[in-house]
Amino acid sequence: MDADRLDAIFGALADPTRRAILARLASGEVTVNDLAAPFAMSQPAVSKHLKVLERAGLIARGRDAQRRPCRLHPEALKTVADWVAYYEQFWTESFDRLNEYLRTVKEREEQRPATGKTPDTDARKPRRRRTN
Repeated sequence: MDADRLDAIFGALADPTRRAILARLASGEVTVNDLAAPFAMSQPAVSKHLKVLERAGLIARGRDAQRRPCRLHPEALKTVADWVAYYEQFWTESFDRLNEYLRTVKEREEQRPATGKTPDTDARKPRRRRTN
C-alpha cells in the first residue's frame, strides 16, 4: 500500500468535521452549500475541509452549472479497511493467546483445594514444629 496515500487518508479522517461530511455523503451526492449548512463555519472553511478530503481521494467534486456536487469515493475507505485487515491477524492471535492463558488460570483455580491454597504454595512454606 502507498504510505503517502494512507497518511493522507488517515489525516483526513482525523478531523471530526471531515468525518461528519463523509457520513453525510454516504447518503448520496450533495452540493457544497448543503454540506456547509449544518456546520457553524464559513463556506471557505468548509471548502478547505473538502479539499483535504479530495486530496486524500475520499471525495470527488464536480461542476454542474451553478451546482458543485460532492460525492463519496468509497474506494479510499477500502484502502483503510485493507490496511486494518492486514493487522487483524495480530489482534486475533493476541486474543487467542489471552484466551488460552485465561483458560489455564481458570483450570488452576478450579483445581485449588477448599483452603484456597495450591499444593505448590503448601510445599514452599516451611512447616512449624509444635512445642509443648
